[in-house]
Amino acid sequence: MTAVPASVRPVLSSSDTPDVTGRHGATGAIVALGSSGLLVSLLQTAIVPLIPQFPALLSVSSSSASWLLTATLVAGAVSAPVLGRLGDMYGKRRMLVLSLGIILVSAVLAAVAPNFAVLLVARAMQGVGFGVIALGMSLMRDVLPSAKVAGGVGLMSSSLGVGGAIGPPVTGILAQHGGWRLLFVAVALGALGLLVVVLRMVPESGLRSGGRFDTVGAVGLAAGLVCLLLGISKGSEWGWASPAVLGLLAASVAVLPVWGWFELRRSSPLVDLRVAARPAVLRTNVASVLLGFSMFAAFALATQVLQAPVATGYGFGLSMLAAGVLLLPIGGAMMIFSSVSARISRGHGPRVTVIAGSALLVVGNAGIASLPATMWLVVVAATVGAVGAALAYSALPLLIMRAVPETETAAANSLNTLMRQLGTSTVTAVAAAVSGLLVVQVDGHLLPAGSAYTIIFLVAAAAALVALLVAARTPAPQPVETRTS
Repeated sequence: MTAVPASVRPVLSSSDTPDVTGRHGATGAIVALGSSGLLVSLLQTAIVPLIPQFPALLSVSSSSASWLLTATLVAGAVSAPVLGRLGDMYGKRRMLVLSLGIILVSAVLAAVAPNFAVLLVARAMQGVGFGVIALGMSLMRDVLPSAKVAGGVGLMSSSLGVGGAIGPPVTGILAQHGGWRLLFVAVALGALGLLVVVLRMVPESGLRSGGRFDTVGAVGLAAGLVCLLLGISKGSEWGWASPAVLGLLAASVAVLPVWGWFELRRSSPLVDLRVAARPAVLRTNVASVLLGFSMFAAFALATQVLQAPVATGYGFGLSMLAAGVLLLPIGGAMMIFSSVSARISRGHGPRVTVIAGSALLVVGNAGIASLPATMWLVVVAATVGAVGAALAYSALPLLIMRAVPETETAAANSLNTLMRQLGTSTVTAVAAAVSGLLVVQVDGHLLPAGSAYTIIFLVAAAAALVALLVAARTPAPQPVETRTS
């Protein structure tokens, strides 16, 4: 067997060995890390209802206001793999604390932002927080008793969906009673509290991969992802055939293969593509893209159906706040079934859990695609999808962590989180393209026709079905040795 160089040999000293064996110690660590994940997912979705209001509030165009979402998405996609690799090298809790610190600073900056430019910088900084979830799940594997890992990872992974469900109504309440700046004040207070709790309740992992940070690989991945995500997120706004979008997508196609070729020749790459190409890892990541698409469609577009005017023939004319409150059961269902997911994974394996969750996402999206005649049926269908998302999302990281070396869990989970983000970001592009072609006129305004939503939800159901088939053919993860030179 090839010897492991000292530069990449995992380090675990007795003084660094974590001690979270007590019941309250483990529970405290899970709550601290899970709450951190919830804060990040809230940041990702809570601002969505405010985007239509920012042009009037900040004297900018609608296209400019949309950058408040795009900047966070792109910054998160770029920073998550970088923070994951740094966490594996220098300490996962250290990078988690750094991420929470950046969220705190950016939230304060957003709360006092005197103009749009400053707010945009703050939102880009908040994208760094996307690395929190992958770092937290990897920390759980390192510091929790083995019996607690599945439940803790499930809770943190499902926080992505929980935040997406409760973010809009929380934003509506805060904005209605205190203005949009109050949202960022609440985020700042939450980040400050979590910093204190994480430092007190979560020990540092003693596992280190060592090695040198792959700066060239980080720059290459950043360039490829920025081009890809900008092209996808701005395609509907700029036009899919526009030179800007075609140029961005072409640049990503040119850059990412070169980046992959470079990474395969590194002894300490940013992303170990040999491990990522293993069937258990590759197929799990493919399923993650599809499940991200299916989940976000059920969450985001169900709200639009509830808010659409009754005159469209499918909408219910609810306010943003009323629709958000009506869909709150989604968040509750995801929190409850994340623990159910852990029990299923312990008894039957995480692959079975992903298959079950994918099946429920098929049913939930297909149910909304039928455009139910009552709002309660919409809520039931969306909640079924939420249960499916909780089961699948909770088990995906377990599949990843069983198939990669212990010293690479943060980087591998960061890549998996990125795959889910690619899926969710694609929903917006597909929805904009379909709803722009199929419209109905109501009171002089063009709105998406019911057939547009039917097509989108059927595509989301099909995505979940393909994810089910991919998961069913995913081999059981085999032990992976630490990377060698």
